[in-house]
Amino acid sequence: MAGTRVIALLTNPTSGRGKGARHSAAALERLRRRGHDVRAAQGRDADETLDLAHAMVAEGVDALVVVGGDGMANLGIQAVAGTGTPLGIIPAGTGNDVARYGDLPADPVAAADRVVTGRTMTMDLAQCQGRYYVTVMAAGFDAVVNERANRMTWPRGQMRYNVATLAELRTFRPLDYTLDLDGTVLRLPAMLVAIGNGPSFGGGLRIAEGALLDDDLLDVIVIKPISRLELVRTYPRLFTGTHTSHPQYERHRARRVTVAAPGIVGYADGERFGPLPLTIESVPGALSLLS
Repeated sequence: MAGTRVIALLTNPTSGRGKGARHSAAALERLRRRGHDVRAAQGRDADETLDLAHAMVAEGVDALVVVGGDGMANLGIQAVAGTGTPLGIIPAGTGNDVARYGDLPADPVAAADRVVTGRTMTMDLAQCQGRYYVTVMAAGFDAVVNERANRMTWPRGQMRYNVATLAELRTFRPLDYTLDLDGTVLRLPAMLVAIGNGPSFGGGLRIAEGALLDDDLLDVIVIKPISRLELVRTYPRLFTGTHTSHPQYERHRARRVTVAAPGIVGYADGERFGPLPLTIESVPGALSLLS
C-alpha cells in the first residue's frame, strides 16, 4: 500500500483445513519484504480475535488485513465499518465470497500485493442487530441447512453441507413469511428468502444476481413454493444466476427489510445472526475494501 507503514494482520489458522496458517506466513513475509510494519496476531477464539481487531483499528493502523474465509472477513468488517480504515483480505476459506467481490486472487502473495498497491473499492454494508454483513442473509431453506450442518461433527468441509441439504430436503415445506419492505408489508409462502447486500454467498451461489454493492439498496429474493425435486433441479442455476428466469422467483429492493417466519435462524457471511424476525438496513459506503 503506497504510503502505508503499519498493517494489522489477523489470521484464522484453521481456515481451509490449515490453509489459513500457510497463507498468513506467505503474506506476512511478502508485506514485510516490501518494507511495511506488520503487526501479526491471532486470537484463541472469535471473540478474542474481534477484540484484537477493534484494538488495532483504534490504535490507528493504516489497514486491517484478515487471513481466512467469509467468517474472518465478517469479523474484520465489524472492526472497520464506518471508520475509514481499509480492510484487506488474504483468502483462505472454502467460500471466499467477500474476496470474490473484490476480485482478489487465491494466491496469498498476489493477494498481499493487492494490499501493497492500496487501491480500494467502497461498498455498502447491511446492518442487522448492531452487526454488519457484506454478502447475503439466508433466511429460508438455506438457513435451515446451515443450522443442521453446524450441529454435525461429520463429514467436514463442503460435504457436510451437502449431507445436511439432502437431510433437510426430505421434510422441508414452504414457510409463511411476513416481509416489511420500507413499510410495504407482504405476506406470502416461500421456500427461500434471501436479503442480499451483494450478489452471492456460499462459495459462489449467485442467489441475489444483479445486486449492486454501491446502490444503498438491499435485494430481497423470494423463491415461492416449488416441489423438492424442482428445488434440486433449480439449485445448479444459482451458480450462474440463471434462476432469475424461474416463474417462482421474485426480486424486491428496499433500504430497510424486516423478515419473519417461524423456526428460522438467519445466517450471513457464514455467521449465525439469530432467529427471525430480523430487521436489516443498508448502510451506504460503510466499507473500504483493498482490491
